[in-house]
Amino acid sequence: MRKPLVAAFFALAIAGAGAAPAVAAPMSAAPAASASAIAVKADTKAAAPTLKAVNLAGTVALSNCSGSVIRFPKSLDTDPALVLSNGHCLSTGFPEPGEVLVNQASSRTFGLLNSSGTRVATLRASKLAYGTMTDTDVSIYQLTSTYAAIRSSYGISALTVQDTHPTAGTAITVASGYWKTLYNCSIDGFVYRMKEGDWTWKDSVRYTSACQTIGGTSGSPVIDQSTGKVVAVNNTGNEDGERCTENNPCEVDASGNVVVRKGINYAQEIYQIPACFTTGNQLNLSASGCTLPRP
Repeated sequence: MRKPLVAAFFALAIAGAGAAPAVAAPMSAAPAASASAIAVKADTKAAAPTLKAVNLAGTVALSNCSGSVIRFPKSLDTDPALVLSNGHCLSTGFPEPGEVLVNQASSRTFGLLNSSGTRVATLRASKLAYGTMTDTDVSIYQLTSTYAAIRSSYGISALTVQDTHPTAGTAITVASGYWKTLYNCSIDGFVYRMKEGDWTWKDSVRYTSACQTIGGTSGSPVIDQSTGKVVAVNNTGNEDGERCTENNPCEVDASGNVVVRKGINYAQEIYQIPACFTTGNQLNLSASGCTLPRP
């Protein structure tokens, strides 16, 4: 998992956070840009001129990971806003295989960033609506603020989740609120099953090699550069070339063949999530079309 690692240093501060994070990527892996600037890791291939310039507006910094304020196609401005991150970024630790957390009280805070990566607000959760590392690696928090209140106070709109399957070859940006860094590449393809340690994920997104994400980028939104919509959530990469171990996921095809791709990074799809949230942005795992794992 692109999970945050125990800090090798404690002097690094996320701008506006007021204190060093309890966990962070190792110093050797940190982007070279200053904390007040957006570092851009760009694909060497020229992007089509119709592609949009993605920025950090709407992303958030967690204490140990990245995330984003999201809405679904049917969300209303008056609905409580939601934050998307990884299941392995939960403050309570990694959920066990088969474990699904639903509607648990939470007061977790998130640093909201604007387009230039400046922290403009602290948002607070009212609950963890959903969290799991089974089939996917996702956490969704419900906030105490509505979309309308966030936009009115800070001029920032939520990122919309795409409710259709992403497409191979799509130009994407992985936007890390933790590191205030943008990684640009493309969707290389999809993985039937991905295994990492005790966990198995279905139909994962594989990036082209230009997206060299690091610890702390876990939970970053993966944004389609042509639409601005979120098509996946960044979560892992094979660091050492090991086979199916933690921080070294492997790809498994429908016939059981295993492939290891050292240095390649991955995300989990989220197009299936909107069907599970109904009126008022409330989770309903029994809703028509909802296929998320249940407790």
